[in-house]
Amino acid sequence: MITNRAISTVIGKVRSEMSHESPPVVTMVARMAKDSFRVLVATVLSLRTQDKVTAAACDRLFARAVTPKQLAMLSANEIEKLIYPVGFYRTKAKSLKAIAKKLLDEYNGTVPSDIDTLLTFPGVGRKTANLVLSEGYNIPAMCVDTHVHRISNRWGYVNTTTPEKTETALRAILPKKHWLEYNYLLVAFGQHRCTPLRPRCSDCPVRQWCPRIGVTTSR
Repeated sequence: MITNRAISTVIGKVRSEMSHESPPVVTMVARMAKDSFRVLVATVLSLRTQDKVTAAACDRLFARAVTPKQLAMLSANEIEKLIYPVGFYRTKAKSLKAIAKKLLDEYNGTVPSDIDTLLTFPGVGRKTANLVLSEGYNIPAMCVDTHVHRISNRWGYVNTTTPEKTETALRAILPKKHWLEYNYLLVAFGQHRCTPLRPRCSDCPVRQWCPRIGVTTSR
C-alpha cells in the first residue's frame, strides 16, 4: 500500500537530488519574471520541444514582446521567425497571436486563473492550463507531462495509459501539499536520472521505494 509518508519521503529525496540541477524552462521563466503571461507563452512554446530550444525561443520572443498588446502587434510570420525552431512553430505562432488577442478582447490583458477558462484558449490543453495555474499563480494544480506520467507509473503510484488518466489518478492519491512541486521535480528527475530508456537506477536515491515497473534495462 502506498502511504502519504512514503510519497513524502520519495519526493523529499527527489527534491534533494535535483537541487543542484537547473529547473525546467517554464519554472525558470516563472521564477525570473513572476508573470503569468510569460509563463503561458513559455508553456505553449515548450510543448514537444527540448528545454534548450524553448529557452532560446523565449529569450528572442520576450525581447520583442512581454505583454499581450506587444505580442498581438507582431505578425504571425514575425512570431514564427522569433520562435523557430520550436516544434510546430507555425501552429504555435498562430496560437500565440490568437491568445494575445483573446486576452485583450475578453480579459483586459490578464491571464485567467481558472482551468476551465484557460482551456478555451487556442493551443491550451490541460497540461498547459495546469502549469499556468501552478507556476503562474502558485495555485496547486496537477500538471502531467510525459515525465510525470512515466515516472508515476514506474513508481507504482498509478496504473494508467495516458497523461489525462494519470492526472485524475494522482489527484486522488497525491497529498495536495506536493502538487505545486511534483511536476517540475519529476520533469527534472526524468531529464537527468529517471530517463525513458536505461534510467540510472544503480545509485538512485529512491531505489528502495521504486518497483521499477516497466523498466527492462537500466544503468
